[in-house]
Amino acid sequence: MRIVFVRHGEPDYQNDTLTEKGWQEARLLSERIKNWKVDQFYCSPLGRARDTASCTLSKMNREAIILPWMREFSYPIDDPVTNRHGVPWDFVPSFWTTQSLMYDMDRWVETDVMNQNSDIASSYKDVCSNFDNLLLSYGYIREGNFYRISGKEERFLTGTVSANGSAVADAESDARTEPLIVIFCHLGVTCLVLSHLLHIPFPVLVHGFFLPTTSLTVLTSEERWGNEAYFRVQTMGDVHHLLSGGEPVSSAGSFAKAFQG
Repeated sequence: MRIVFVRHGEPDYQNDTLTEKGWQEARLLSERIKNWKVDQFYCSPLGRARDTASCTLSKMNREAIILPWMREFSYPIDDPVTNRHGVPWDFVPSFWTTQSLMYDMDRWVETDVMNQNSDIASSYKDVCSNFDNLLLSYGYIREGNFYRISGKEERFLTGTVSANGSAVADAESDARTEPLIVIFCHLGVTCLVLSHLLHIPFPVLVHGFFLPTTSLTVLTSEERWGNEAYFRVQTMGDVHHLLSGGEPVSSAGSFAKAFQG
């Protein structure tokens, strides 16, 4: 199975839509996606995600299923250092890195700063549960920190290269990695789902990785042992459709200027 997360285009947060640059990013993105064999499109209910998706969906004559629980993870808190009132991340390093629970896979929601908003813990569980139910609809059953695949033939691959030096994966049928789903959503909630899939604490991911607007984060389920599956990131925050189209990478969501190379 392949999962592609798409962050929305450069946002006009005040009106929950896209800037003119964001619309251009979405148009370039649609040119990249239009020939993909996508089984299903999904989308956050927020306007900036739906507007981004609209360019691709219109070009492909497709519709997306709206996932209310994939809205941005933006339950506000008061930052005890900067006095910022807003999303439950973007903390200064000297604060969040000294909070031991921030490095705990499940208990980061128990920190004092997160306890300011009771919706954070409940929404975290809701997103994880709903995403597991989505994967279940494709035959992937959560078992601890990995997934079992229902109805697929077991296989046992002990290496990535065959005896003749060729890549084992290249000899496999593409059907083994179907289906392909594309989810138009947001930076924070993407990191939340990645945290669940990869078993990396959310604060580490959201502070350690920047996903530019209209960037693609691609995961593939590696199914090499029995009927077990684990999702592995192929690319995170990829924007070559922007660079090849001559469109600058937006710094929206970053406190440093985005690299343009």
